[in-house]
Amino acid sequence: MNTVISVKVDKKVKESAQSVARSAGLTLSAVINAYLRQLVATRRIEIYSPEEMSPHLEGLISQAECELKANQVSQSFSNPDEFIADLNR
Repeated sequence: MNTVISVKVDKKVKESAQSVARSAGLTLSAVINAYLRQLVATRRIEIYSPEEMSPHLEGLISQAECELKANQVSQSFSNPDEFIADLNR
């Protein structure tokens, strides 16, 4: 026997979730049912929401990518003493 649960969800979140489910060959209803079964079986609530990068962090990553492309990186070191000696130059 099935029952209906009504929840209010941001429209864009729902559409994105449907797209992800569809790409896995599932309906959003099947994904939600699987999550609820997992919740009941494990009695654990696990939620993952990636944090958005700050503009400062995005700038640092962009700078690091540019340095990698320009081969402006340090040499490889085989031991900590070589690394420290290079820092002291």
